Amino acid sequence: MKEITRRDAILLAVGLTAAATLPLPALAAESAMDELKKFTGGADARESGRITLDMPEIAENGNTVPLTVSVDSPMTSEDYVKRVMIVASGNPRPGVATFHFSPRSGVAEAATRMRLAKTQDVIAVAEMSDGSFHMAKAAVKVTIGGCGG
Repeated sequence: MKEITRRDAILLAVGLTAAATLPLPALAAESAMDELKKFTGGADARESGRITLDMPEIAENGNTVPLTVSVDSPMTSEDYVKRVMIVASGNPRPGVATFHFSPRSGVAEAATRMRLAKTQDVIAVAEMSDGSFHMAKAAVKVTIGGCGG
């Protein structure tokens, strides 16, 4: 077994320090707008009233905030919701969830709980089968932060 010299220890320390300062793509936080642009491919999402985002206006605890999203759609093979993305604009990682649907889903509705770091907007964007995108926003006031706040 080789004995570690002082020179080896210094080189190891310098290498670890250099590696720790490099940005890692998997850890790099993106903004909510970046997440939405990736989801829509740069297309505009309009607020049409087709999406209902049901959330509390005030969340007493940001660790577990209930969310229900539904999209008004006939869910036929010609007209249906393909997917819905949920983004929290003030979280360190804004992409919260993406739900996938098909005509066999029957309804385009999903419920979950999410963590919110602070008071912020939560945005839901739905991609329709015709390629259009619809959006809804909800402002949520968080009194106790849920992820780093």
